[in-house]
Amino acid sequence: MVRQISPDHLDLAEFLRPDDRIVCGQLTAEPVSLTEALVEQADRIGALEVFLGTSFSQTFAPDRAPTLSFLSYGATGTNTRLAKAGRLDVLPRHYGALNAAFETGEIRADVVFLQLAEGPHGYNLGLANDYVALAARHARCVLAETHPDIPVTSGAPLPDGVTITATIPARRPPIELKASRLGAIEERIAGHIAGLIGDRATLQIGIGTIPDAILSGLGHHRDLGFHSGVITDRVLDLIEQGVITNAHKTIDPGITVTNTVCGTHRLNRHLHMNPGVAVMPAAHTHGLDVLSRQDNFISVNSAIEVDLTGQVNSELAGGAAIGGVGGLADFARGGVAARGGRAIIALPSTVRDGAASRIVASTRRVTLGHSDVDLVVTEHGVADLRNVPLHRRAEKLIAIADPRFREELAREAHAMAREG
Repeated sequence: MVRQISPDHLDLAEFLRPDDRIVCGQLTAEPVSLTEALVEQADRIGALEVFLGTSFSQTFAPDRAPTLSFLSYGATGTNTRLAKAGRLDVLPRHYGALNAAFETGEIRADVVFLQLAEGPHGYNLGLANDYVALAARHARCVLAETHPDIPVTSGAPLPDGVTITATIPARRPPIELKASRLGAIEERIAGHIAGLIGDRATLQIGIGTIPDAILSGLGHHRDLGFHSGVITDRVLDLIEQGVITNAHKTIDPGITVTNTVCGTHRLNRHLHMNPGVAVMPAAHTHGLDVLSRQDNFISVNSAIEVDLTGQVNSELAGGAAIGGVGGLADFARGGVAARGGRAIIALPSTVRDGAASRIVASTRRVTLGHSDVDLVVTEHGVADLRNVPLHRRAEKLIAIADPRFREELAREAHAMAREG
């Protein structure tokens, strides 16, 4: 029998040692009762390092628990606050490679905080089949938080080799992420992208306002497949409308595939014990060997800026970390490699207040090289860069920039051409 501890009587000093690295669940799979206890108790334990994925909770505020330091694969979600406060180090690894490094123990994990569902056949990973479960194979201690609202999902049994030290009943249900409110710019971007996605295509897409707008604009498509790193309520809308059927997928026909779940209780209930949706490990969801064999695979991802050669930055804005490498390269390369596939980078043409262009002459940080870029989309149109030489790319990208910045970008492109 696994030991069970009430959250009211949880003393983390019993399990943690100074200088431990704690790897904790991310997104909606953050075990919030455990992470809140860590913040409350950390100061009396000593210096500890926390490896964070993307966080959407308010647990790790910059002004709390000064003995904690933080490491992550990106300054995403509420982690942006930690980065701005100088408390977050970023490990620049592609998401697929990050999972492989935890699986082998290349990246150290002393203690793991997991969120688990309790199913008829044992523990289940529920809302995320990611690197956290792989790290647990090598950890000295694994603490798991459970709650009856965590769905038992297909494809996500607790991996072999993981020993649970103790379980803690959660104080409240899992984090929920509601669909974004759509704006005019996002809807214009979505309109362009809808024309690039054919019936029977298999779609990969992220979370946020632009992805939500794109998904909302696909209601007239037919027999789409879904193979992605995340699934949201907007995806469920398309499943319920009969748009996503997965009937023509080359890999996993008939099955919606994701690595993590980022929605509300409604989505979680749909996934519970549902063999039509599989929460799969990143080796499957992000692996090039899988994606390249998925015919008509369409990858859609966002970026902070794109330069005039097609280089993509999804990590820095104004010198500050506000994003990460994530699965961008994994999926873009998959879209380019797949038969009939495409890789789309979608972004507004300007920053939120319109003061600066997000199509830029050159970028300080290159997340995706120009050799991996295919289609770039803003509200002003589509730049198809496949098989376009470098000296002609600037013209295509300037054409989808905000009109207020096109003349300046053209001058900069001309100057760069003269310099060689």
